[in-house]
Amino acid sequence: KYLNKNLTASMEDYIEMIYRLSTSNGYTRIQELADNLNVSPPSTSIMIQKLAKLGYLKYHKYGVVVLEEKGKRMGHRLLERHSIVSQLLLTIGIDPKNVLVETEKIEHTISTQTTKCIK
Repeated sequence: KYLNKNLTASMEDYIEMIYRLSTSNGYTRIQELADNLNVSPPSTSIMIQKLAKLGYLKYHKYGVVVLEEKGKRMGHRLLERHSIVSQLLLTIGIDPKNVLVETEKIEHTISTQTTKCIK
């Protein structure tokens, strides 16, 4: 079983990053999100609209993005999965300079069960 088979890897990356960026004040902005994901603001806006339609977040005026409860739960699980995979890679000796890239390759393809076993 996977976290949500209806979400693409890109959608998961957006939810995880929104979760990370909104932990301190409860929201993030389109520009901040685009900067952190290294994508354009127009691409970010398109993805935000898709995720809003799926019920993960709300988009407010002036580029403010707020996660719904569904989005917060998913963001927490995605960040936890990312951390588990990242820690595993560091533990087995992957060069810290490469851990982020390698984590991104793995985290979207492993099952919830595999993540639990790694944990």
